[in-house]
Amino acid sequence: MKKKHAFLCMIFTMLAFLLSPSSVYAEEATDEEKVIAPYIVILSGDPSVDRFPLKETSVTTNIDGIIAETYVVQTYANEGEAPINASYVFPASANVTIHGMQMIIGDNIVTAQIKEKEEAKEEFQEAKSEGKSASLLEQQRPNVFTMDIANIMPGDDVRIELHYTELVEPEENVYQFVFPTVVGPRYASIPEAESEEEDAAEGNSDGGTSENDWVETPYLTEGTTPPGNYNITVNLSAGVPIADISCKSHDIRVAQNGNSSAKITLADPAGQTSGNTAADYAGNRDFILEYKLNGEEVNCGLMLNRVQSEEDENYFMLMVQPPERCEAEDIPPREYMFVLDVSGSMSGFPLDTAKDLIKNLVGNLRETDSFNLMMFANDAFLMAPASVAATEDNIKTALRLIDEQEGGGGTELAPALKGALSFLGDQNEARSVVIITDGYISGETEIFDIIDDNLDKVSFFSFGIGTSVNRYLIDGIAKAGIGESFVVTDSSEAAETAERFRTYIESPILTDIQVSYDGFEVYDVEPAKLPTLFAQRPIVVYGKWKGEPSGTIKVTGNNGTAKFVQEIPVDQIKPLPANDAIRYLWARKRIERLTDYGINENNPEIRKEVTQIGLTYSMMTPYTSFIAVIDTIRNPEKESKDVNQPLPLPLQVSDLAAGGYRIGSEPGDLILALAAGLAIVLTLLKRNYSRRKSSC
Repeated sequence: MKKKHAFLCMIFTMLAFLLSPSSVYAEEATDEEKVIAPYIVILSGDPSVDRFPLKETSVTTNIDGIIAETYVVQTYANEGEAPINASYVFPASANVTIHGMQMIIGDNIVTAQIKEKEEAKEEFQEAKSEGKSASLLEQQRPNVFTMDIANIMPGDDVRIELHYTELVEPEENVYQFVFPTVVGPRYASIPEAESEEEDAAEGNSDGGTSENDWVETPYLTEGTTPPGNYNITVNLSAGVPIADISCKSHDIRVAQNGNSSAKITLADPAGQTSGNTAADYAGNRDFILEYKLNGEEVNCGLMLNRVQSEEDENYFMLMVQPPERCEAEDIPPREYMFVLDVSGSMSGFPLDTAKDLIKNLVGNLRETDSFNLMMFANDAFLMAPASVAATEDNIKTALRLIDEQEGGGGTELAPALKGALSFLGDQNEARSVVIITDGYISGETEIFDIIDDNLDKVSFFSFGIGTSVNRYLIDGIAKAGIGESFVVTDSSEAAETAERFRTYIESPILTDIQVSYDGFEVYDVEPAKLPTLFAQRPIVVYGKWKGEPSGTIKVTGNNGTAKFVQEIPVDQIKPLPANDAIRYLWARKRIERLTDYGINENNPEIRKEVTQIGLTYSMMTPYTSFIAVIDTIRNPEKESKDVNQPLPLPLQVSDLAAGGYRIGSEPGDLILALAAGLAIVLTLLKRNYSRRKSSC
């Protein structure tokens, strides 16, 4: 009887643990530190409330030359019996400009207005409390956005239409268009004082929502997908023959329309629903489309936009191909510090891929090169007290240490990066830090600040591993560190990606890059400073111009052994009103320089300038948001329930990436868990009864 009692206690303890809202995997926060983490949702709650209001996402991208315009339609539906307010976290490329939004409910079509962030939030809350239907789009990071919709009535179908613009840059004549579909789980460790300052800055001292609260997002269990459709279509028009269209992330169907245009769709749109496996669902990993162009590689390109109104401004975009690479023997000795993420979200495929990646990266170093390995989760530790030669024995030691890691804990990249930098050796060597992670943190700005403080000593490279990495962090490390970023979505790509890295580091360092404009009147040129390290991808310069398109643009630089010169005659380029998207690309580049990588973040003048750009160009910024309100009271009772749309975990990311378990929306999983526990108890009682009966 005692054994039965003990077993029953164990069963109910396990169930209580499962249903507890406290963290399972994350360490308990200290008094000085506030830990924010996502959680796995245990589906339970009021069945009359529709807990999955997002029913469909439809993506259509039109790529004309090198400019991609994307239209995203999110369809929300309330199939429950009570009014709801829905919140949804979703990603975009870190390089996009969102400059259009509409809300459609029945016959009501509302074009969203861009307003200052605080004003838009106040207007949304007021409309919500009055029973009006409204939607609010806010930027949390340059690649993470939140959509809030108030007063979705039973039976409502709500369409939210978003309009993006971005540039598709070639690398070695390969063009890659990436559409992120899901936000990977983030981990935030914020000092209590800093958290209070953020709340005060956002006007949330009374307990309102701070800018990091989106991190605490519900996720479905590994392999579970939401009950909705996810469709993607790309219309590609290059102007020259297209070759080798491929998609490494999804099965696609390609319909050619002549040799210079094509329509790309998912091979089985009907199979992208939650009724199939996670691998069939389109919305749990980045959509990655690659294509090449036949014929000679374009060395330079100039696009001009001329407006009809005298009040508006003209814009240009210049792309210049980089110089050829130099010989490997001309490269000086190099020291590499590999900073490897072994946290919970890296468990399984990402960590296994990291092993292959480091083996290829280190295995291709020269005898004159040296390396070290820093591994981190909640804590960090070094392979050796100082960098070691890239010998076979040292490589085996590094791989053995990685093999011992299974993945677990939070993602404390900042202290690990600081520690790695403190152990770098001789400043006479060319020193590089290579960060390998999925990027599932929210404190990107701190990382960019660390990099900015060390730019005079080190170059920074980033490898993102996973099907839905945090590209804002991965790309930002490279941009802030004047290096290069690489993303590996499959273990089979590790060797090829390592080879690309090796080729890159043998590139010449192009210094003193200058762009001059002779006879072509320009102003407000972006970027203000050109990078000193040059990959095999073009330099892209944006700006404004006036007068007549004439004269010459000259690009010069030094690669250590020769002078690089390229000239572009402006009068041979015809200005086109159709190039209107360049104005948004210019505005995005200006905002990126001012805000994206931690520079001038707290400067009130910068905030004022960025806000004005957002209002002028009707685009999303850290300080402007889109707001749409139907100016009639649709919910006179003014009672509605808040629903946080749970996200699918990115493909091949385990439950270990989230902080714990909480009760969420539907009763299905909870009932199954209770039923399983009850079945075990009944089985034990039956066995005991049978034993007693047989002994009689």
